Amino acid sequence: MLQLQFLGAAQEVTGSCYLLQVGDYSLLVECGLIQGTPEDEARNIHPFPFDVGSIDAVVLTHSHLDHSGRLPLLAKAGFDGPIFTHHASADLCKILLKDSGYLNEREVEWQNRKRQRKHLPLLEPFYTMADAEAVMEQFVPLDYKVETEILPGVKIRLNDAGHILGSSIVEMWLSDKGVTRKLVFSGDLGHRGAPILHDPAVIKQADLVLMESTYGDRDHRPWNETWDELEQVLLNARHDKGIVMIPSFAVGRTQELLYAFNLNYEKWQLDKWTIFLDSPMAIEATEVYSHHRELYDPETRDLQQHNGNPFMLPNLHISRSADDSMAINQIRSGAIVIAGSGMCSGGRIKHHFKHNIWRRNCHVLIVGFQARGTLGRLLVDGATQINLWGEVVDVSAKIHTIGGFSAHADRDGLLEWYGHIEGRPPLALVHGEPQAIEPLAEQVRALGVERLIIPNFGDRLDLVHMKQI
Repeated sequence: MLQLQFLGAAQEVTGSCYLLQVGDYSLLVECGLIQGTPEDEARNIHPFPFDVGSIDAVVLTHSHLDHSGRLPLLAKAGFDGPIFTHHASADLCKILLKDSGYLNEREVEWQNRKRQRKHLPLLEPFYTMADAEAVMEQFVPLDYKVETEILPGVKIRLNDAGHILGSSIVEMWLSDKGVTRKLVFSGDLGHRGAPILHDPAVIKQADLVLMESTYGDRDHRPWNETWDELEQVLLNARHDKGIVMIPSFAVGRTQELLYAFNLNYEKWQLDKWTIFLDSPMAIEATEVYSHHRELYDPETRDLQQHNGNPFMLPNLHISRSADDSMAINQIRSGAIVIAGSGMCSGGRIKHHFKHNIWRRNCHVLIVGFQARGTLGRLLVDGATQINLWGEVVDVSAKIHTIGGFSAHADRDGLLEWYGHIEGRPPLALVHGEPQAIEPLAEQVRALGVERLIIPNFGDRLDLVHMKQI
């Protein structure tokens, strides 16, 4: 039996999870956290829709929590098999999963204080920092471009996806009873020409492709226009004598920003600012990026050779402690604050909003995808008021969305990447919201693709006969 079931990121961008059955063996590709509205996130604690004890292995494309975030929960539920991923992804998961466990503990602690006063039963975090640390013992790090048999009848090869450090396109060969099928999981594909990393690797052959579609409805502006827009925002913010708040993903986006600041330090007059990296997780992730120089693209290697660490600046202040973070809020002008979380759903950025987002001379730079139901999406959609810890706060700061800074491939990038695969094989569009999938699907059909799948949660595919069941 060769069978695939879609158990996440089906017409949504979070909770990636795919179940494969190969003869007597079962494995998962991804085991991601569901993010978004409280109702969406409540699904994380639902029982897994499969027998956890039957899972023999997990393959992970990269470390972002929407792909890795339920691994501690999977292990807690009884999974004790290997988790295969790239070395750099394993290093980043140590940071991201531990932080996720810490946030779970903090949230439950806060909820239980309220519940205790009402004599309600106390809650438990769905996993803890200890759970996150324990699951790391199951990781099996791999290199790019090395074919590895991970189970009888299952071989994989990782290729650079160019999305974040260690992100992978997974080629997977599945064999049972004389039948072999090659599946390609795109994971999250990088934005062509993005700083630091290589462009996504070209894949030539597949029997089935699962491709992300996060930005299937649009093309990013050229990189030079993105840099020009960022420069103009910083010049305007300096004229306004306020501060600039940048909610940024700790892994990938933060390092791209620091790289861009390094590369354009004089041109953008960044010496006139005080720059704060106010995210313990982003600080740790940046250290991981600094240690994996073998994964840099030629331009970044050249910058590193001439300027030293591409993520360090003369006026960069590292804010590790809560006291360091709180001290920033005494500054009323001339500061650029890079803080988590990237979708403004938690972390230190919300504290900076509380102190500054109501000020007309301040600026907020949105430099990443904002999922439905998140505070970041509300700001992008033009909210004039937001709720911070039960307090309604006016949004008077200028909100700038710099979409070209995405770490995801745009529509043209997705089509170009798929176009390199010979014979237009069957294609499943995953990891995208419906409004992004449908325009991309039209473009794909125009290429002459005979078999296009837009799966719903729970859909199954017979890989022997390539038909839905």
